[in-house]
Amino acid sequence: MKKILLIEDEISIAELQKDYLEINDFDVHMEHKGDIGLERAIQGNYDLIILDIMLPGMSGFEICKQIRAVKDIPILLVSAKKEDIDKIRGLGLGADDYITKPFSPSELVARVKAHLARYDRLAGNNIKTNTLFIHGISVDKSSRKVNINGKETAFTTKEFDLLVFLMMHPNQVLSKEQLFERIWGLDSAADVSTVTVHIRKLREKMERNPAEPKILETVWGAGYRFNV
Repeated sequence: MKKILLIEDEISIAELQKDYLEINDFDVHMEHKGDIGLERAIQGNYDLIILDIMLPGMSGFEICKQIRAVKDIPILLVSAKKEDIDKIRGLGLGADDYITKPFSPSELVARVKAHLARYDRLAGNNIKTNTLFIHGISVDKSSRKVNINGKETAFTTKEFDLLVFLMMHPNQVLSKEQLFERIWGLDSAADVSTVTVHIRKLREKMERNPAEPKILETVWGAGYRFNV
């Protein structure tokens, strides 16, 4: 049974979410304060974390940042804020998804299942070739480790998945929609902006000059191309 940590300060909302998740055979633990939620997230053995942004004790953004520094599991941010800047900030900190309140509990369950299933497939190394090497970038898919010019570099779950997919499709122009569907697998066009955020993070880690990328090129009006 998959274990989920739900960090949400509105008790009635948290209990409703917990009920729906448990009906779908998830083991759900709740926490209502940010600082305590962070402690449980780091110390516990959870498969996925649902994290509200506005929390007492510590913001969801800071919690997400600290979890991502030590854990490679799906993180779903939840917020009543609809501004794109908050979504971009959350995704840039390593969150896998951003859900805006109000939403139906069934939508939450669907997203949780989608992220867990995708994570399991990719972590399970279902692709025959285990190692990729291009432009001094070495990727070991079985251990999910990346070395750039001989130095091991940390990548979040989605950054790693996106990098692998791009490296396995060199010199092909791939649209944001194609990348979003392949890596995130969720039918939500409003969230396609997450691709832009993750492309920027990849460039910061592997390009000599991220402002003038040579490896991961933007093809204006079409998408992105990983040059070989």
